[in-house]
Amino acid sequence: MGDDTVIPESTGTSATPGATASGATATETAEARVKAATLIESLPWLKRFHDQIVVVKFGGNAMVSEELQRSFAEDMVYLRYAGLRPVVVHGGGPQISSMLERLGIESEFRGGYRVTSPEAMDVVRMVLSGGINRELVSHINEHGPLAAGLSGEDAGLFRGRRRGAVIDGEEVDLGLVGDVVGVDPQAVIAQLDAGRIPVVSSIAPDMDVPGQSLNVNADSAAAALAVALGAAKLVILTDVAGLYSDWPNRDSLVSVITSDELRSLLPSLESGMIPKMAACLEAVDGGVAKSAIIDGRIEHSILLEIFTQSGIGTEVVPVEAA
Repeated sequence: MGDDTVIPESTGTSATPGATASGATATETAEARVKAATLIESLPWLKRFHDQIVVVKFGGNAMVSEELQRSFAEDMVYLRYAGLRPVVVHGGGPQISSMLERLGIESEFRGGYRVTSPEAMDVVRMVLSGGINRELVSHINEHGPLAAGLSGEDAGLFRGRRRGAVIDGEEVDLGLVGDVVGVDPQAVIAQLDAGRIPVVSSIAPDMDVPGQSLNVNADSAAAALAVALGAAKLVILTDVAGLYSDWPNRDSLVSVITSDELRSLLPSLESGMIPKMAACLEAVDGGVAKSAIIDGRIEHSILLEIFTQSGIGTEVVPVEAA
């Protein structure tokens, strides 16, 4: 044909606009850099918490959302593989209320605590140890044989004593509701040493009445366990963004508060918030370096709290650390 045009051999480069020699687009490269920056941001906390125990209280709306349960399980597995030693303590308020209603058993809250009759206590044990604990362990174990379920009744883990509540200056009877007054953490430590994630339900045997169990507040149980384990941090999941100094003014969210500041503020808080903030205070007073309440409605809120500079929610610190 007399056509002397030379067709160049393929160089193997992409024809995609904006592509780099490696085949990644500029957008993909930018996204990868953001991910790398996020990983580097977590480095100080990976160093700080390596091989340290972090106690996490799982509760609130996160417990009744299948999606949030799975997200929480992923967070626990991530902590475990990142070199931390997570311990989970859970309650089960929404599920207990639902089951009590289904069975026609009356239930009321006084001073932030559920009044628990012997009939209701049977339901509490069934829902916590037989339902929620197994579900949470199962979600974690989807990622490998990592989690082991425990009850506060197992191996003398918790010891409880009945408590009442003071409302308008008067003591009221809460039934089979108690405080954790003693902890033997050996059952939890054995699981941690075996490389597992202990998942603990908040029930305690009554020290004063053999054979009787008590419904103990999961926030308080988590704090007592964190102190006994010498945990580096206690994190409590809840259904609000954190502690507000002037609720309902949403601009008054407190990022960091000292234990002394919280102690003076505690009596003025809403009844539902008091047990959570009291647990944070109990943990810090007992030697835990930091405690925090965070919004469990946000996916991967645990990772945001532990591995980012700003964190989320409200952190309680000792006075000397402020």
